[in-house]
Amino acid sequence: MIPARFEYHRPSDVSAALAILTEHGDDARVLAGGHSLIPMMKLRMAAIEHLIDLQDIAELKGISVDGGTITIGAMTTQHELIDNADLAKAAPILREAALQIADPQVRYVGTVGGNVANGDPGNDMPGLMQCLGATFHLVGPGGTRDVAARDYYEAAYMTDREDDEILVSVSFPVPEGGYAYEKQKRKIGDYATAACAVQVTMAGGSCTAASIAMTNLSDTPIWSKDAGAVLVGTDCGPGAIGAAVDAAVAAIDPTEDNRGPVEFKKHVAGVVIRRAIERAISRA
Repeated sequence: MIPARFEYHRPSDVSAALAILTEHGDDARVLAGGHSLIPMMKLRMAAIEHLIDLQDIAELKGISVDGGTITIGAMTTQHELIDNADLAKAAPILREAALQIADPQVRYVGTVGGNVANGDPGNDMPGLMQCLGATFHLVGPGGTRDVAARDYYEAAYMTDREDDEILVSVSFPVPEGGYAYEKQKRKIGDYATAACAVQVTMAGGSCTAASIAMTNLSDTPIWSKDAGAVLVGTDCGPGAIGAAVDAAVAAIDPTEDNRGPVEFKKHVAGVVIRRAIERAISRA
C-alpha cells in the first residue's frame, strides 16, 4: 500500500529536529531506520503528517569505547555494531546479538536507537540493553535526561520517552565475564519466539555477578533480578542453573500468537534461557 500524504523533513542537527518536532507536535514523528514506522504508514495504521528523518545528523552516529564506558549513537546501524573491532573486543555480546537480527539488508539500515526507542516487545536490543544495565540518553525541549533501560519500558509500544523527545545515544559499562545471546525464531528475518541475553562473572570458581534478560516473552523486555541472584555465590552447577531457569521463566508472561500457544512459548523460553546461561558460564 501507499502511505497517506506527508511532509518530509531531513534536518542536519538535533536542535533542528527538535524544533520541527516541537512545532508540529502530535502530527510529527522521527524516523530512524524505518523498519517499524514505514510499514505502519503503508498499512495506514499510522497517519503521520510530518516525518523527520534523522539520517543526516552526524552527532547521532558512532561508537565510543572510552575507559570503562561504551557509548553508541542512536543512528548507529546494526551492521556497524557487527563491523566495529573495538566494540567486538569490549562487548562481544553486542555483535553476537546483532548477527541474529533479521538479515543483512535490514542490518545495514536498522539502527540501535530505532530498535530500542519505540517499545516493540519483539525487538532484540531492549532486552540486551537491560541485561547490560544500559542508560538511554534523551533530548527534548526541556534539555537532556537519562533513563535506565530497566525503567524505560512500560507496556507494548509505551515507554518513558515523551513525544517531543529524541533518543540520542545509549551507554553502558564495559561488561565483564562470559556472555551469550540465544534466540529461537521460526525463520530468518522473523521476531524471536524467545530470546535471552546473559552476562556471568566468575572468580575463584564462584559466580560473583549475573544478569539475565529476555525478549518477546511479555509486553516488555524482562530483566529478571531473581534469576541472576540465584547464580551469585554458587559454582553455577546444574542445580543453580536449573533454579535460575525456573526464576526466569516465572518472570515472563507470553501471549498466544502465530508463533505458538503460551505453554509452547514457556517451554521454548526454558530451553533458550538454559542454553544462554550455560554458554555464558562456559565463556566465563
